Amino acid sequence: MDLDLNPVLAPVRDLGEFIREQRLAAQISLRGLAVKAGVSNPYLSQVERGLRRPSAEILAQIARGLSISVETMLAKAGILEAAEAPEVVTAIHADPVLTERQKAVLVDIYAALRKEAEAGADAIAPRPPDTTAPAAELPSTSTPTGITPMPEGEHHAAH
Repeated sequence: MDLDLNPVLAPVRDLGEFIREQRLAAQISLRGLAVKAGVSNPYLSQVERGLRRPSAEILAQIARGLSISVETMLAKAGILEAAEAPEVVTAIHADPVLTERQKAVLVDIYAALRKEAEAGADAIAPRPPDTTAPAAELPSTSTPTGITPMPEGEHHAAH
């Protein structure tokens, strides 16, 4: 009975291939990335060839060594779910000319600008009154007893 391990091993090979592609795009040698990531040269080579599946911690170190987001690396490894990306982010990642570092910087800037714009929109947007509070807690618009309201524009003269 032959057991087909391809479905099990394919994700590990794909991850290794992704790491290798990112390393080559960043123009970093295998030895250079191993040093940056704090792993041995043979171990990193095995990861790239799909012979080893690194832990999330090692993947984070490799991502930092490649100057790509840890989230991207963990999503590629199937450890994190990939977040739903706006079309702008998808377009940035699809650009074949930019390096992974440049893509990461652009996505970070885009996210910061969106966050700033959303915060500004929240500050400008009028808030509807809170109608969930009991009537006794809502501010009263009536005049307190014993005080006669003064018509607008009139002033009491000091005598």
